Amino acid sequence: MAEYNGHKNWNRWNVSLWINNDEGLYRLALNCIKQFPGDRMQAAREFMGILQCSPIPGRMLNDTPTTPDGAPYTVTSIRAAMRGM
Repeated sequence: MAEYNGHKNWNRWNVSLWINNDEGLYRLALNCIKQFPGDRMQAAREFMGILQCSPIPGRMLNDTPTTPDGAPYTVTSIRAAMRGM
């Protein structure tokens, strides 16, 4: 399977790009990781829940938060973006 800039696909790359380069999203990710140390999946679920309840830099597509580029935030893409944090 081909990778996209070192990520599994464009969606994961784009979500990672935004989370790791937007200060607010980055701090949110770090806070979720601190809340659930050692459990990135639960941290990603918490991050997703907060995104669904709060205004974010991006938009909503069918009630799914997306990056400003249109990539949907998913628990798996958020978890992948948290790798190494």
